[in-house]
Amino acid sequence: MKTRAIALTSAIALAAVMAAPAVAQDEMAEPFPEGESPYVPIVSKGFQHQFWQAVRMGAEDKAAELNMEVNFIGPENESQVDKQMEMLQAEYDKDPAAVCFAALDSVAAIPLLEQMQADGIPVIAFDSGVDSDIPVTTAATDNVAAAALAAEKMFEQVGEGAKVGVIVHDQTSRTGIDRTEGFIAKAEELGLEIVGPDFGGGDQLRSTDLAKTMIQGNPDIAGFFGGNEGSAIGVVNAVNELGRDDITVIGYDSGIIQINAIKDGSMYGAVQQNPVGIGAWCVEAAAMALEGMDVPPMIDTGFIWADAETIDDPDVVAVLYE
Repeated sequence: MKTRAIALTSAIALAAVMAAPAVAQDEMAEPFPEGESPYVPIVSKGFQHQFWQAVRMGAEDKAAELNMEVNFIGPENESQVDKQMEMLQAEYDKDPAAVCFAALDSVAAIPLLEQMQADGIPVIAFDSGVDSDIPVTTAATDNVAAAALAAEKMFEQVGEGAKVGVIVHDQTSRTGIDRTEGFIAKAEELGLEIVGPDFGGGDQLRSTDLAKTMIQGNPDIAGFFGGNEGSAIGVVNAVNELGRDDITVIGYDSGIIQINAIKDGSMYGAVQQNPVGIGAWCVEAAAMALEGMDVPPMIDTGFIWADAETIDDPDVVAVLYE
């Protein structure tokens, strides 16, 4: 099938602000003919955060553009690995044309993905990859680099030798692993002292409790890194509830709660991903694979920094979600 040349979307191009995309894709998939809409389930990590609703919007808009049938699903929260595996199995049983998958556990799904590969079903990883070369591509943020940027921003605020707490969503998904390692490696290189990491499953209440415990055990703590939306909001809640406005909070992603926290000063800033772009790229990559096109092994969807001074800049606003 012929392809059409298009420019990179503005959201993808924003990656150049902080990180160069791994691929500049000039040829994209053609819409499928009427009556030939391939079915592609999109098994996400959850529904509990606004981030995933933004990913869903990007995926569904792209599917409509390409005349594809998609089903965006995920467990109630990001700790339910078994539930996600059940969903993935149920979608495999429907004999899909391709599968988009954001793994809660980078290893657990590999046997099922091997079955898909044997059946000729292209697998597209998005947001959080797997420890395997089975996926045709992975559409995701360079989380190591993005978390390292967060560490650099933290260092600028708290200085060498300061204690910094780290609360991340999990230690099993690729995003959890990469954000934890990326932040800690850069922070220690800069001379910061790490407290943790602790893992709150992306749950705000649990992350709040973890942050409070860290503060109580380390009253001289100077900063916190929250590795996803729920983790970051939990940290902000803990700092506010304990009246510790001397603690610098840096987050990841920005739904409306984090946007407001940055604007009112209770959060210094946050690394912004491109959730709409992540959703769109996973569907685009699935279409490309089904049309027999070459798909790059990695699609870097980019990231950008936002703080009170930049939160209203057009480049930042383009990747925020409420």
